[in-house]
Amino acid sequence: MAATKFLALVVLSIIQYPQMVGGELDEATRERVQQHADNLSQEMTRLLQELELRSQEQSGVDWGALLFAALQQWQFWAIAGVLVLPFGLWWWLSKRSPEPDSSSDEESSSSDTDQEEEEDDSDDANDLGRFFEEHIQWPVQDLATECRVVKAVVADLIRVCQVLLSNSFFPVLQPAIGVGSAFEGWSPREEDIIYRLLVPLQPPRGHAFHLELGTAREMLARNFCIRVELECTCTRERPAGEMLCFLHHPEEELRRNQDPSLLGTLCTGSYLDVQKTARWFQILVKAAWVVLPESAQCRLTVLPSSRSCKFRVTKGNNKSLCIEMMFGVQQGDSDIFLSSQSTEAIFTPSTMWTESCAVAEVKFFRHVARQAPHDSFHLRCLQVCARILVGTGFSTYTLKTVVMHLLTTIPLSGWRGRDFLLRLQDIMRYLRCCLEEKRLDHFFFGNERVPEEISLPPDFRTVEPLNLFQRLVQHPATHAEALREFVELRDRLTRLLIYGR
Repeated sequence: MAATKFLALVVLSIIQYPQMVGGELDEATRERVQQHADNLSQEMTRLLQELELRSQEQSGVDWGALLFAALQQWQFWAIAGVLVLPFGLWWWLSKRSPEPDSSSDEESSSSDTDQEEEEDDSDDANDLGRFFEEHIQWPVQDLATECRVVKAVVADLIRVCQVLLSNSFFPVLQPAIGVGSAFEGWSPREEDIIYRLLVPLQPPRGHAFHLELGTAREMLARNFCIRVELECTCTRERPAGEMLCFLHHPEEELRRNQDPSLLGTLCTGSYLDVQKTARWFQILVKAAWVVLPESAQCRLTVLPSSRSCKFRVTKGNNKSLCIEMMFGVQQGDSDIFLSSQSTEAIFTPSTMWTESCAVAEVKFFRHVARQAPHDSFHLRCLQVCARILVGTGFSTYTLKTVVMHLLTTIPLSGWRGRDFLLRLQDIMRYLRCCLEEKRLDHFFFGNERVPEEISLPPDFRTVEPLNLFQRLVQHPATHAEALREFVELRDRLTRLLIYGR
């Protein structure tokens, strides 16, 4: 374990590989590497003696902290970079490559032996992946099971709500769609998982929704307003109990014989109001909950939220699930919705709905899961990135966007456990380049690599990509701070890989 851990630390450094000739090291390089190996043995003995001496002087010292302090010294990195990896690379290649003077008998070894050697090589390559799988303290989660439980509870709630609203002029609720990290198959931490679902809304009878894009100033945020318009429902012969036409019946008759239209309940002016919709739905969920069988064994607590319905379901054993139900209006028949989800803006008007790709993102990760090897580490990479982001100015959505771009450029066969460190390095390098260029393209805008099974509005594939780092262009101080925070991210990643937490 100590040897594997030491190798893992060395791989994290930035080094130069020895030159190769004809697929293997040249003779001069072999001699230099062998000399480096001898020097390494002496230097490592000295380092171990020094660490042992320091541990005797300071009994009870945290070896992890002591090793990390030693790794901070430039002398250690110089020795590791110059000595360890060249020797390791030479040894690895010498195992895989035949010697120049190998006999013809050796070259014609049996297929069974070749297969055994390939299996051994595969085991060696996976050692590092297995080490991090066991070393890092991953969240203890059963997301698949809990997501199924959440979807079942929410589905029951929606069905009861649909019955309660059957003869009203409130929005028509559609089956909820699981979105967010939990339903994508990953979650950064065990203790604060929020299971998010999007509830599509359709206009009630006699109403229509019209989506209006925000002004040029709001284009970067892709905010919309949902204008509610009344439609004529007049017929030649109106059966008893049929609704009255909001456009052509007298107001007095409408007030006396019919519930008010959506314009008179959840709208501000002619536009659907997010906050009014959230308050209405919170009341509706409370009324629906008492009808469900789960209410006899679980307690529902509605949590404060101005743009969604967030609540906690607590069982008798005090185990709880935090659920957030957002609302959305679908753009055509695409996987893009206008959502009640909060934005990063300091103030968002209550009639403003944000364009959301959350449903498309879930479909993307399901697509990757079907195509990737069973031992793919791409979700583990997301978990690692999310953990090191806590307390920084970077959002998990930024790192998720980086990972989605890389998942469509690096073959999925390259996301196995043995490639874990390489993929983390790619993620950090991609993020650093985006910060330096002050540009990170939105994944779903103008991206030809989006899987065809994801349905996008027509303008998405042709429009110029949105720059998620536009604020860095506009504010040099913010850009400088982001570069400083990137260094902190890199240090956090190193500490996580060393300590495992």
